[in-house]
Amino acid sequence: MATEMNIPDSAARGAQVPAGFDSERMSLSMGPSHPSTHGVLRLQMELDGEVLTKCDPVIGYLHRGDEKIAENMTYNQFVPYTDRLDYLAPLANNMAYAIAVERLAKLEVPARCQAIRVITAELARISAHLLGLGAFGIDTGAWTVFMYAFTEREKLYTLFEELTGARFTTSYARIGGVARDVPEGWTQRVDKFCDQFLPILEEILALLSRNKIFMDRTVGVGVISREDAIAYGLTGPNLRGSGVPLDLRKDRPYSGYEQYDFDVPVGTTGDSYDRYLVRGEEMRQSVRIIKQAVANFPTGLWYAPDAKRIFAPPKDKVLTSMEELIQNFMIVTEGPQLPPGEVYFEAENPKGALGFYIVSKGGGVPYRLRIRAPSFCNLSILPKVCVGNLVSDVVSILGSLDFVMGECDR
Repeated sequence: MATEMNIPDSAARGAQVPAGFDSERMSLSMGPSHPSTHGVLRLQMELDGEVLTKCDPVIGYLHRGDEKIAENMTYNQFVPYTDRLDYLAPLANNMAYAIAVERLAKLEVPARCQAIRVITAELARISAHLLGLGAFGIDTGAWTVFMYAFTEREKLYTLFEELTGARFTTSYARIGGVARDVPEGWTQRVDKFCDQFLPILEEILALLSRNKIFMDRTVGVGVISREDAIAYGLTGPNLRGSGVPLDLRKDRPYSGYEQYDFDVPVGTTGDSYDRYLVRGEEMRQSVRIIKQAVANFPTGLWYAPDAKRIFAPPKDKVLTSMEELIQNFMIVTEGPQLPPGEVYFEAENPKGALGFYIVSKGGGVPYRLRIRAPSFCNLSILPKVCVGNLVSDVVSILGSLDFVMGECDR
């Protein structure tokens, strides 16, 4: 027996359209579970045929309250939470947070610690760009690039594991230094990796740079002008791809970056192809920095000598000395006692400027902590850059922006 269908009238259909959208056009939701959104991002799109007339990013599906959690943890206890921001470059996140707290505590770390941090941060940059490049290749139909990129990342993860004991969430930095010194022969293995990586990188880039399909999907697509990039607060490769030569390692050096000779690549047109080229060149420059750091690797301590009020004492001292036992107990339970004040520090992370704003009222726990996440700011351009493009172009634009929702939602 035929059943009667309930077809909603036009008024009911209009009620289902998101606020601010045209009820006469198609409203389409892309994500939050979609392979091309690189995580739990949802795009609420309005379409005229296949052309976007509106695009609103909807975020918050991965929100964990990191900034509020920091107010209930000691400064050292929060280090593992920074791993989960841009989880493709945890070593760089650890470094940025540690430097911010050290500036609040007015601590200066020795040259060996600075060199270790530079090497690990640049290795993290290569690792993050490799995954971004591999995912971008898949988004545009090039599977081989992904396999090449992941093979090299596995080699990097082996080096990370030797240094930190972990492959993914490293938690390596400490306030006033790093968790441990580099193992014997590790810098030589890093140098060997760099030597073999450069020709493979050229092979990876050759798969895309003159690939007709890749160029058709990226050249002239998702153009971001210099003025728009600045106005929307873009940083990192997305800003430099639009022709703005801003790099915090050059403009506001930290951790001894002023000692290294490297170039800052910039784009000319600000399209998806330019952003790809910038990241490719940045990997070459990261290798250049690493090789300089390894060649001039300093001797000495890997932690600040006056960081005893922050560092936990050695285990053998804790077991044999009452003073060290008490100090260890106080650092673990109350946290390192830092002076009142406030500080803001941002580092040049793979995705852009990662900033930490910390307010202290004294004691071992921050009163307030705010994270300036580059992926969050970079996504703000989507409502402007996607309009006028095809639905298929949105996939390419998202891949070229190379964001991570872990630091976007925090």
